[in-house]
Amino acid sequence: MIGRLSGRLTEKQPPQLLLDVNGVGYEVEAPMSTFYQLPAVGENTTLLTHLVVREDAQLLYGFLTSGERQLFRTLIKVSGVGPKLALMVLSGVSIEEFVRCIQQGDVAGLTRLPGIGKKTAERLIVEMRDKLKDAGSSELNTGLSLSATGVVETGPVEQATMALISLGYKQNEASKMVRAVASEGLTTEEIIRQALKASVTQS
Repeated sequence: MIGRLSGRLTEKQPPQLLLDVNGVGYEVEAPMSTFYQLPAVGENTTLLTHLVVREDAQLLYGFLTSGERQLFRTLIKVSGVGPKLALMVLSGVSIEEFVRCIQQGDVAGLTRLPGIGKKTAERLIVEMRDKLKDAGSSELNTGLSLSATGVVETGPVEQATMALISLGYKQNEASKMVRAVASEGLTTEEIIRQALKASVTQS
């Protein structure tokens, strides 16, 4: 099991990044909560990782905080929730807000996230309420702060649109969300963060 990677960030195209570790490039998928905190391309960073082995692929998922990884691992243990949906959850809502939705049984709050319908939301609440209580919400939130510091080389609007599509939004919906918040000077991460925030607010 690969549990941590430290190296130079060579590519950053949400939700994927490439980390050069002593000459070996690791392709990693990460939630937007991690992308918001990544350094600029060319700088060094450390990611906590989770390896998923399938018949047709070995996939690495990366996180900047132990809280993100712990929530990811808890999510994928829920029936019907895979790594892609877990990344969508971490990208669309803060850990603190997600824990609140689970503890208060807020089905409506969970269904605002892409890919989560009413039945999935109800299953998350039933299966995760005790697990989150055992883990402790304060531990999950350790080290989590959302601040966009990365710089994406070209096409932030297009890259933000593609990232939202990768997170489960339809193309027309993603384009509309990005156009509503995009302005000159914003990075891809900033556009995505504002688009997701606006989507939750309007829901």
